[in-house]
Amino acid sequence: MWPGTAYISPEMLAVKCNIHPVDTRHSAEEPQNVPESPIQNRFFRFGTYELDIVSGELRKDGKTRPRIQGQPLEILLDLLDHPGEVVTREELRQRLWPADTFVDYDHSLNTAVNKLREALNDSADNPRFIQTIPRRGYRFVAPVEKIAGATTSAKPETARNPSPVPPVDNEAHTTMLSDPRELPPASRPVVRFLFSLIQVMYFCFYVISLASVHRVDEFLSRELHHPAWVFIPLLVTASIGIPIRLYLLSAALFGYSGLTSRFLKLFPVLFLLDELWALSPFLAIDQIGAGMALAVTAALLYVPFSQRSLLLMGEKRPTHV
Repeated sequence: MWPGTAYISPEMLAVKCNIHPVDTRHSAEEPQNVPESPIQNRFFRFGTYELDIVSGELRKDGKTRPRIQGQPLEILLDLLDHPGEVVTREELRQRLWPADTFVDYDHSLNTAVNKLREALNDSADNPRFIQTIPRRGYRFVAPVEKIAGATTSAKPETARNPSPVPPVDNEAHTTMLSDPRELPPASRPVVRFLFSLIQVMYFCFYVISLASVHRVDEFLSRELHHPAWVFIPLLVTASIGIPIRLYLLSAALFGYSGLTSRFLKLFPVLFLLDELWALSPFLAIDQIGAGMALAVTAALLYVPFSQRSLLLMGEKRPTHV
């Protein structure tokens, strides 16, 4: 520095030139101050089901089922957010449709709830998840567990890539019974008429067998070494079957609303009873022949499944959104 000259520091030069120093330390660390915000409570678990609220994927016992989308998903999320509480129809309307939307609200809401119940294999008569509160709304009656996304996020992510068809096929192999979601809707009067005919058929089997009990006893004594092993179960099952068929027949004729749920509870017992009586044509083998007895028996083996399918088809409604 020469004598007589003023010293100008770098800081003063920066101020005069309007130069602002850059805080490199702060700028380097700033991107790290934006943490990823994982979705909290991404999964709901209720019963044997688990729902991914982001993708709408529904899993049952670890197996992926068809996704829930649109209005059924919105209704389910609202119910899961308020377990055990009544969610009114007005609250659902405000969530699903804006105020200026013109739509048949009651019909559309009922259709969405029916689709949701079908996806959960639930029933309005015997609800396991969604309970209808008459003239008010709906309530989710099963316990609900909220799960953070970090704990189970890996499993749903791997289930997104495969097509939804294979998981459904895998589940279909676990049971011989028809999936209610796969059955078409049917007219209730037609279902009640056909179901009543089946009950009349079984009732006639029981009555005719008991009316000709002496002839049946003679036939069994001639054909079998131990006729009592067949004769006694025949009398017992016929005596039990008569009141059961009269109950089901009267319920179908008078349109009992809880018939489907009651029948599903009785189905294991009725299945064994009907499969045993499917062999009844062989009691008349002298009159109809072995070939006809075998053909009728093969048809009767299917009748228990047809009763179940008929009632489930009568519970479904055509969906018009």
